[in-house]
Amino acid sequence: MFYSVSDLHKMKYQGNRDYGGINMIYKPEGSLYASDQNSRFISSADGLREAMNKDIILEARVSVCDSSHNLIVDLPCGKGFIPREDGAVGISEGKTRDIALISRVNKPVCFIVKDVRESVSGKITAILSRREVQEKCIANYIRNLSSGDIIDARITHLEQFGCFVDIGCGVPSLIPIDAISVSRISHPSDRFSTGQYIKAIVRSNDNNRICLSHKELLGTWDENAADFHAGETVSGIVRSIEEYGVFVELAPNLAGLAELKENVHPGQNVSVYIKALIPEKMKIKLIIVDTCNDEHHQQKIRYFYNGDRIQSWNYASELSARKIITEF
Repeated sequence: MFYSVSDLHKMKYQGNRDYGGINMIYKPEGSLYASDQNSRFISSADGLREAMNKDIILEARVSVCDSSHNLIVDLPCGKGFIPREDGAVGISEGKTRDIALISRVNKPVCFIVKDVRESVSGKITAILSRREVQEKCIANYIRNLSSGDIIDARITHLEQFGCFVDIGCGVPSLIPIDAISVSRISHPSDRFSTGQYIKAIVRSNDNNRICLSHKELLGTWDENAADFHAGETVSGIVRSIEEYGVFVELAPNLAGLAELKENVHPGQNVSVYIKALIPEKMKIKLIIVDTCNDEHHQQKIRYFYNGDRIQSWNYASELSARKIITEF
């Protein structure tokens, strides 16, 4: 079911991201693109006018960013036109660079319809605004987020220092590389790929600038270690090589130490024999049995916590005297 922005304003905000059950209106871009409802509205001039009158958020694919950085959107019934200043929040003020518009080509964007024009020959041109959707998303969703809220996000691009994500209607945020998982990675591409949908936790909200974390959703030491047992031979990924041994990732939040072995390098798939699991010290002793020349494939993300909010998380084993706590 589609809800208009005006419908949303009529709903009372109830706790964490709950707008009477319709907070899906501010999902990351691409979430509406393939839906039957979206297709119905963008398929005809009448559908676009209905969406305009009801202030409904739609999505379509950008085909061109012209020399003036206006966005041209493919519609089944014609073309959509998003003027540069309506392409994203902050463009007019110079706070957002034009690369944010250029990078939308070949990707779906959200918008509301501002006008529908039909030529004598029947050619349809719709005037659209993405900026207004983002402004509403910030005002009605993002500003209400607080530390510990668990939200949907979509990976937009990866940098050495972390991954940028869309947290709603193209509004960006960052997950620093050290907040992606407990097991250390050399680059976010070791864990994520562009376009991937994930969950994330709000670490802070500083005047609508959202900082995110991810590792707290991937389970504690005990939860991950429960899948492994001494005497088993399992697959792993080499993460780093030190003078005293090789760190091998068994799961995104679990790594063990193997004895040194020749011709092993970070990022390599290996099979390892589990000598021992020591929860008191949160250690796993391994022996590398064999190596694979192929680079590792990304493991499917498994979330151990599926609620809407988390206040405190302790990674350490219950049998360990250590405490590794994140407070939200």
